[in-house]
Amino acid sequence: MVAAVSAPPSGPVELLRSQLGLTKTVAGWLVRRGFVDVERTRRFLQPRLADLSPPDAMIDRSAVARRLAQAVRARERIAVFGDYDCDGITSAAILTEVLRRLGADAMPLIASRFDGGYGVSSSAVQRILGTGARLLVTCDCGSSDHESLALIAQRGVEVIVIDHHLVPDRPLPALGFLNPHRPECGFAYKGLASCGLALSVAAALRKELGVELDLRYWLDLVAVGTVADVAPLDGDNRALVRAGLGVIASAQRPGMQALLEIAKIGRDVPLTGRDVAFRIAPQLNAPGRLGSAELALELLLAADLPSARGLAARLDLLSTERRAQSELILEQALEDIGRHGLEQHPALVLGRRGWNPGVVGIVAGRLADRFARPVIVVGFDGQTGRGSVRGPAGSRLYDALCEASEVMVRFGGHQQAAGVEVLEERLSELRDSFAAAVQRQGPAPPVESGADCVTLEPGDDPLAVLTDLSRLEPCGHANPRPKLRAVGRVCEAREVKNGHLKLLVELGERRWLACFGPRLGAHARALRGEVQVVGDLRHNAYPGGDPVELFVEQLLQGGVPLEAASSAVAPSAAVASGAVASAAAGAAPAGVTVPSVIAPSVVEVSGARSGVLSSGQL
Repeated sequence: MVAAVSAPPSGPVELLRSQLGLTKTVAGWLVRRGFVDVERTRRFLQPRLADLSPPDAMIDRSAVARRLAQAVRARERIAVFGDYDCDGITSAAILTEVLRRLGADAMPLIASRFDGGYGVSSSAVQRILGTGARLLVTCDCGSSDHESLALIAQRGVEVIVIDHHLVPDRPLPALGFLNPHRPECGFAYKGLASCGLALSVAAALRKELGVELDLRYWLDLVAVGTVADVAPLDGDNRALVRAGLGVIASAQRPGMQALLEIAKIGRDVPLTGRDVAFRIAPQLNAPGRLGSAELALELLLAADLPSARGLAARLDLLSTERRAQSELILEQALEDIGRHGLEQHPALVLGRRGWNPGVVGIVAGRLADRFARPVIVVGFDGQTGRGSVRGPAGSRLYDALCEASEVMVRFGGHQQAAGVEVLEERLSELRDSFAAAVQRQGPAPPVESGADCVTLEPGDDPLAVLTDLSRLEPCGHANPRPKLRAVGRVCEAREVKNGHLKLLVELGERRWLACFGPRLGAHARALRGEVQVVGDLRHNAYPGGDPVELFVEQLLQGGVPLEAASSAVAPSAAVASGAVASAAAGAAPAGVTVPSVIAPSVVEVSGARSGVLSSGQL
């Protein structure tokens, strides 16, 4: 249920309306978020790159720029090694292109989920050394790879680590380690993803070399990597991603234009953070979930549109295959839950041979949404399997895994998402041990949704409200997009294909609101009189339809919620909260094209890592 909120004071609302040209609906939302000062609100609505935090206090930044400049001048080969998720891929693409643009000999590599796994594995060491590079830059990985980096250093290769996750207890064998979370780092903003750090390194290198280079070209990649990695969309990230959305929409990069075409994202409506999270990022993540993520990097680096379109078509096929695999695994997992009577267990632990370890994280997330409890899903290849751990908001997954550590080969991650490696013969032990640990923790504390609901104010035109909502972008983690509540009388209700509902609600004063309710079509004949609808207000791209449509998440008649027809997977808590996560997975309701303001029923998670494995590894 979307949280209701009290009305904000009228004085500040009227001030924001008059000074900033906002609707009363969105001005009230901003006041509830604490935006009562006009200039502060203006800066929030119009973030500027000129206001980014001064970078000079970032530890090792200058030293890294000097070493890279030396390599550029000497034409040394530089290996750029990125993680296989969007943040790692975009970081590697940024540095590779910038270095090449400056005349360097840059050789990009991407980690393999299926050959060595996350980070600078032993397999990755051999690939890196095989390039003949004299300098290595890791992107979005390397923080916990002391032994591998030491081995590389012993072979005469100097190392630079760019990462924003784990800060190791012991020093890294690297000449530079860029991470704002280092205790001794004085850089003010701590929320940059690795792609943002890569752009900062590029700016430092440009200054060190004394050359002109417009770095705004690479803001599209910063936007994709930042949103997909669920980095906070506040502070510096807000300015970077807002500008990056504009660069994405302009499609200057051939690979980005091809991605927009594949995702059917037009330029007639504003691009949103959710477009990135649920329509662009999944395409880039798909190759790494099924095989090599190098294909995604190749697309981003494509030099011309025909090549990019060919690569994007291959990504789209892989994305389709990933969806098919996730649906099959989900179906089999639900069978196992029912067959073994696991519905009442405090946690679910499932595994089969043949389940793809690159896809099980998607399924774990969907099951965690459906059953509202922690879930482990493991894919076995032989006697050993790798799995993903997901849970509802507020779960302490890492703590529970620590209590069950004796039955696993290894594990790692954080409280929101984690990964495990376990022997097949010990899966039942893991099931019992993990469930017992979760039960000892007790229920997860309630997590208040940041995306509480804003009521459509009388007199506000829905199209004007939607325009104002676009001014809140980029929306996502730390900046949720509000749901809209509207009350009105039913003018028309009809069931359409696949059991969905088309609804027209009269708001009064000759204003109407078109609504679309997934799997709510069975209620069409009974809908009469006054109803309340809650959901995401969006542009309607369907030809001949209303320009604005509410994608309904809650429909109430007489104060009673009307239930949607059952489906394989229940609506996601992540969707209900309005949170944007790394990238979308899973299928939308049958017959529904996922719009820019609604996500499929689960999200892929990456983010902060700790331990031996990571969520991004799964």
